[in-house]
Amino acid sequence: MWPDSEQTAELLQNARKGEASAVNELLERHRHAVRQMIQMRLDRAVAARVDASDVVQDVLLEASQRLNDFIENGSMPFHLWLRQLAKDRLIDMHRRHRGAQRRSVDREQRVGAGDSERSSLNLDGVLADGQLTPAAASIRRELEQRFLTALQELGDDDREIILMRHQEHLTNSEVAEALGLSQPAAGMRYLRALRKLREVLGETSSS
Repeated sequence: MWPDSEQTAELLQNARKGEASAVNELLERHRHAVRQMIQMRLDRAVAARVDASDVVQDVLLEASQRLNDFIENGSMPFHLWLRQLAKDRLIDMHRRHRGAQRRSVDREQRVGAGDSERSSLNLDGVLADGQLTPAAASIRRELEQRFLTALQELGDDDREIILMRHQEHLTNSEVAEALGLSQPAAGMRYLRALRKLREVLGETSSS
């Protein structure tokens, strides 16, 4: 999902030299990946009030403002730093929209069409296959919906690591770095999350 790391490194080198065009290209190359990450994690009730594109724009603006500091002092790959900015933005936004001083979005009526549209956007390019027949595509959509439904039954930590591995296609070492874990610990957390997901899917299919 995330852009090629070699091209990213080259753009970062050019940005270090002060090339404004390199900064713009760097951020634009990551826009789609940031959007996918945000859409999958954006609470559906909050999504009825907040446009994902606005969140993406805020993240990229913050990245632009803090890029020089990252270039000089960054200790992790650019895409992991960028996704951390996005994750922090989502946490803050959910906290604000669900705060006690605001009207709870949980009590609002949700637009019925929104969920199905959002599901297709979330998995666009992740599970899509242009060679599928119409019948196979229909089965794929049913499986996607089961997967999305099962994800909502998982705890936050389990859901997050599944998304990191299967939506963002991060390696175990990248997941470990992003979560501040050792690689063995990240691997064990992933395996536990997979077992829980399979249990939920089994319950869903048998119900």
